[in-house]
Amino acid sequence: MGLNNLVKRLQDIMRNDAGINGDAQRIEQMVWILFLKVYDAKEEMWEFHDDNYESIIPEKLRWRNWAHDSKDGQALTGEALLNFVNTELFPKLKNLEIDETTSMNKIIVKTALEDNNNYMKDGILLRQVINVIDEIDFEAYDDRHAFGEIYETILKSLQSAGNAGEFYTPRAVTDFMTQMVAPKLGEKIADFACGTGGFLTSALKVLDTQINSTADRELYTNSVFGIEKKALPHLLCVTNMLLHDIDNPKIIHGNSLEKMFVIILMKIALMLF
Repeated sequence: MGLNNLVKRLQDIMRNDAGINGDAQRIEQMVWILFLKVYDAKEEMWEFHDDNYESIIPEKLRWRNWAHDSKDGQALTGEALLNFVNTELFPKLKNLEIDETTSMNKIIVKTALEDNNNYMKDGILLRQVINVIDEIDFEAYDDRHAFGEIYETILKSLQSAGNAGEFYTPRAVTDFMTQMVAPKLGEKIADFACGTGGFLTSALKVLDTQINSTADRELYTNSVFGIEKKALPHLLCVTNMLLHDIDNPKIIHGNSLEKMFVIILMKIALMLF
């Protein structure tokens, strides 16, 4: 599919919904839907490689079982879709049970959605938004790599719709910073105010060129760590990590300026690394 105008298509649909107020909420809406689509694509891959893989998401709530439209007239839409999203999907995903044995690729489902909400009030328009996002095939090379363009468009929209005090660093800046730091496989890269993950993804692009073996791939997947306080950039960062083949993204949703929080997280980081 042509992805150049994907974000514009989604924004045009959502402008007709009375529940969404401005570009900031439109972006938040598309990002949580995009995350669930990306996560389902990753789960298909994890299931392929591991016969014992079990999703943390209840079967009824997995993207493939409620969002995908098979064009057979059975897809949820209208009030039925709104009721499902508002009374089942969000409450249950926000309250998933996790403990110290839960892997990071499962924990991120709860942390990514815990501070996000569905703003749309028109279930027919919501179905249209979901169908547009479902057109993306993240297993296809072209669509997977075109996500970078979608991502950049969202970042530009965030820049124009952002509140005072927020700043989304241009990609050219994070790429230049990374060139100066010159990260190497085996080193750990941490960003304690990682935002949407600009610096981390720039670092991953450099590290990706250094992969020559399975052992190198393992180093790559465990190379980055981040903390982000705000829900939307955190969700964008986690989604982007998944698409950069970081299957267990160590992106914590919290405030790194809280003293005790930093101490605890530093201990966690040392254990993880």
